Amino acid sequence: MGLSYLKKIRFALAGCGHIAKKHAEAIKAIEDAELVAVCDSEPVALKTFVSKYGIKGYGLYQELLQDREVDVVTICAPSGLHAAMGIAAARAGKNVLVEKPVAITLEEADALIENCERAGVVLGVVHQNRFKPAITQLKSTVERGGFGKITHANATVRWNRNPNYYTLRPWGRLKNMGGGALMNQAIHNIDLLQWMMGKVVSVFGYTSSSLGLTEAEDTGTAVLKFENGALGVIEASTAIYPQNLEETLSIFGEKGTAIIGGTSIGEIKKWVFSDQELSVASIANQASTGSEPLHQCCVRDMVRAVRCREKPLVDGKEGRKVLEIISAIYQSGVSGQEIVLTPLEQ
Repeated sequence: MGLSYLKKIRFALAGCGHIAKKHAEAIKAIEDAELVAVCDSEPVALKTFVSKYGIKGYGLYQELLQDREVDVVTICAPSGLHAAMGIAAARAGKNVLVEKPVAITLEEADALIENCERAGVVLGVVHQNRFKPAITQLKSTVERGGFGKITHANATVRWNRNPNYYTLRPWGRLKNMGGGALMNQAIHNIDLLQWMMGKVVSVFGYTSSSLGLTEAEDTGTAVLKFENGALGVIEASTAIYPQNLEETLSIFGEKGTAIIGGTSIGEIKKWVFSDQELSVASIANQASTGSEPLHQCCVRDMVRAVRCREKPLVDGKEGRKVLEIISAIYQSGVSGQEIVLTPLEQ
């Protein structure tokens, strides 16, 4: 699919719920992107969205996929539908940008990746927290060896999801639709953990639905071994009273300590290194201040990838890595055994 640098990359949204609004605003803000269509099976929501953005509306997904003006389909539907909708888009020759998770099983993820590769289309996964300034600063510091030998790392998500949340998003209660604290909320922080630390060798975990609001887990914990010899701990819960408390990523090494936190990860809480150049406050302060809206970063990255026929920051194989960790936690919780991972080779 050759795309002229003179024309905008044209996006269509599959689903017009809460997250679709963020994508619509992000596309509007980017000079090389254009929102041309949306699809949703709910007529009132569809009509409202179409009216607001002045775009074409489709009640059937297959009709959207037949629209020749669409270059990229952004999938904003419930998680359990991601793989099937992405595969259909790829087979229709559309590039695919899918909200996290890339799929809810490894088999579905592999099928989506394979179909996109076969069709020659770009597959991107929305893990927008990778674009946060504090996170990019942390990634740079890891890559330059600022921590020396890393000993261990923690990913913590302590949030609240009350009955009202599930009334608006009933699919979030269901394990087979990708609900649960690990797959639906903490997946972003677990993605950051593995992005910083590298390949996971093994996982031992537990999950529970402590409050009984969902059939999926509201709490999950795990211990990880990384290929580099470091250890990791994951703690994730949506059963925190009375509101969101924190989302934190901590990395500890022989030459440095970094803790990035806040209610939604992004604030530098601790930043101390033996290398004084890394430790100076100006670097930390610069990293913790403003940036382009995160979904806008994702859309801009997708535009670049489609134009240049390159990988986006998070392609299908990257999105699969965090899915494999979460799947292993689930498997360990059922079997009571340590699960050895076999990551997809790059």
